[in-house]
Amino acid sequence: MERRTIGAGGLAVGAVGLGCMPMSWAYTASRRRGEESVRAVHRALDLGSDLLDTADMYGPFTNELLLGRVLRQRRRDAFVATKVGLLVGEQHIVANGRPGYVRRACDASLRRLQTDVIDLYQLHRPDPEVPVEETWGAMADLVRAGKVRALGLCALGARGGRRSGAGLYDATLRRLQRIQQVFPVSAVQAELSVWSPEALQALLPWCEARGVGFLAAMPLGNGFLTGTLTPGEGFEPDDVRARHPRFTAEMMAANQPIVVGLRRIARRHGEGVTPAQVALAWVLAQGRHVIALPGTKREHWAAENAGAAGLRLTARDLAEVARLPAAQGSWD
Repeated sequence: MERRTIGAGGLAVGAVGLGCMPMSWAYTASRRRGEESVRAVHRALDLGSDLLDTADMYGPFTNELLLGRVLRQRRRDAFVATKVGLLVGEQHIVANGRPGYVRRACDASLRRLQTDVIDLYQLHRPDPEVPVEETWGAMADLVRAGKVRALGLCALGARGGRRSGAGLYDATLRRLQRIQQVFPVSAVQAELSVWSPEALQALLPWCEARGVGFLAAMPLGNGFLTGTLTPGEGFEPDDVRARHPRFTAEMMAANQPIVVGLRRIARRHGEGVTPAQVALAWVLAQGRHVIALPGTKREHWAAENAGAAGLRLTARDLAEVARLPAAQGSWD
């Protein structure tokens, strides 16, 4: 698989990584199978999708424990990225960026992951009650202590309810400028996909100008861009898509032309090429520091996603994607 670099330190990872959240969090719990998820991680590593993206809050904690089962056998094959900064309660999630907590959380993640170093430690959300420089400084101390190799910032959920227009990531860019003065940012994780391209306006250019890796979260639009979801089929109540404005039956039907367009491009590239692979190839075509992080808990999909790294879209393909209608949702 093609290798891409993260940060000034030149950390190299496969162009397509593995988002591990669906194995333990946010999607339908009744369809989770621990052993199947472990096989998916092994398959991803076999194919060069070595960036494993997790977080202590996924589960909580169970996702890191699951990865630890694989890492105790294959640590050298993996680039481990986890996150800190969010605590999960009974009915709520709160931020905690206090330095003491960051240090304790890192030690706990290391134990669960069964490793002595985290390759990329990401701030999941800033704590509004703690200056971000203090949180970032504590994370930098972990690098100096040899427990972490590089630091990243998550810009997920940074939209404030807005889905289009200029200035979408202005607050994130200001925060990046602040923490960059404390310790180098090696990676930024944010949503980027055919139906959510907003990061292209300012956030990705900021990363590209500084050699900062861009980790494209939700590059398959929470599964919609795979073309495997049926409008009106519905989701179980614990699935995040049951409350997602673009996953009502009406909006899924309205956005079908996007999938149709991806499927048309896939057919031009030959039998076996899928809309999901076209969607991932589009993400990878947006910049040399972009790493796609499709999430899955199935071995089959992990293999399909990894195959997208070898798909090269033509100028005609990219122009056709650009002409696809913008995604609709109840926020529009």
